[in-house]
Amino acid sequence: MNRKKIALIGGGQIGGNLALIAAQKELGDVVILDIPEAEGMAKGKALDIMQLRPHDGYDVDLSGTSDYADIEGADVIVITAGVPRKPGMDREDLLSINIKIITNVAENVKKYAPNAFVIVVSNPLDAIVYSFYKVSGFPKNMVVGMAGALDTGRFRTFLSMETGYSVQDIHCMVMGGHGDTMVPIIRTANVAGIPITELVPADRLEAIVKRTRVAGGEIVKLFGNGSAFYAPAQCAMEMAEAYILDKKRVIPSAALCEGEYGIDGYFIGVPAVIGAGGVEKIIEFELTEDENAALQNTFEHVKKTVGETGL
Repeated sequence: MNRKKIALIGGGQIGGNLALIAAQKELGDVVILDIPEAEGMAKGKALDIMQLRPHDGYDVDLSGTSDYADIEGADVIVITAGVPRKPGMDREDLLSINIKIITNVAENVKKYAPNAFVIVVSNPLDAIVYSFYKVSGFPKNMVVGMAGALDTGRFRTFLSMETGYSVQDIHCMVMGGHGDTMVPIIRTANVAGIPITELVPADRLEAIVKRTRVAGGEIVKLFGNGSAFYAPAQCAMEMAEAYILDKKRVIPSAALCEGEYGIDGYFIGVPAVIGAGGVEKIIEFELTEDENAALQNTFEHVKKTVGETGL
């Protein structure tokens, strides 16, 4: 059997969980890549998950490396490389450090895996995915940022906690930049088709929206050092799975807009169809005046951060 090849650039907390999820789903063989100083950790995580195989029943192979040549021919690349957030830092504070890292990553991915579908997770997400796209020269449909899926999952979680109903029956969406100006769309949120506004008072919905916007920072404060890794890994691997299995999933993602929602030339969170063609389509729907104003506000923040990349 000719299995797919999944390369994970960054072997930290998210990278390790990505490897585990990819293996358990048997999406393909996995290569964990990190800097030479962390090669032992990458190799160790790969070997540990390999030794889990007899108990969990999957047969994919995993390996760790610091040599980009080992990612050659990868079908999917997930990039988590970079410095994580620390208490007091916002995602933009990371830009000056992580822009240098993503430039090196993009050059090597272009060299060794030019046909891969690339999912960027590193923060500040909207600027880093834009930077990868510019440096690599990849087609727009083959580069996407994982943000909206995570933000939407957090919104769903908080609505489930508020209502007491299964998170599986709660449907909603978050658009915009991956930061404090993101736009949870209350109007379309529902529980099994029942509008959320019929079930949750307006003041509680407002509080949930505010918590969703700062949910990443809430976890950073609780950890004391580092940022979320379980949920981000699952979200990124859902996107990889949609591509590998051609599932045509509609996932809020940081995709390159070319006129959609009045945005041109920037990656920002929008509902995107992910299948074998990568980002196959951005779905547009009519926003209310307030929703559109909020989206334009978050877009201004994205533009500012992207402008600081100098690309």
